[in-house]
Amino acid sequence: MLLSAAGAALLLVDVQQRLAPAIEDGPAVVANAVRLAEAARLLEVPTCATEQYPDGLGRTVPELAELPQHVLAKTAFAATSDPGFSTLLPPRTSEIVLAGLEAHVCVLQTALGLVAARHRVLVVADAVGSRKAVDKAVALERLQRNGVEVVTTEMVLFEWLRDSTHPRFREVLQLIR
Repeated sequence: MLLSAAGAALLLVDVQQRLAPAIEDGPAVVANAVRLAEAARLLEVPTCATEQYPDGLGRTVPELAELPQHVLAKTAFAATSDPGFSTLLPPRTSEIVLAGLEAHVCVLQTALGLVAARHRVLVVADAVGSRKAVDKAVALERLQRNGVEVVTTEMVLFEWLRDSTHPRFREVLQLIR
């Protein structure tokens, strides 16, 4: 089933200042998270973020800091376990696209919590990362076995657009060139 910008939300999981530099291929992961967030802004897809223990890991990276409409500071690895999570996503969100850090900890646990709550969950493979490649690879495999769809940044952007005649097509296209 194709993604739709209507009813979707983008959730940026823990893309934080002190964590991002430790991530394998971190600059590319952050760049793809920025592409997703910019496209979400252009296409009016709500964007939310979480921050794992911001006193220790810092705030969301500067490239993304202004893009989420809501940010949840948390200590639970699964954002869905935090009492404030129920107000983070817009009501009637049908699809949740996840990007962030670390794929095998907070992204995985949050995605599994969302699946348990019966959401359609999509994890963006090139916009999630871990310190070690093996952790990311195993996390993506586990997520797929548990009903999470694994996609890429470009898959999300072009499915949100649906057609080259979309009024924002050229602006979104500039994000990936």
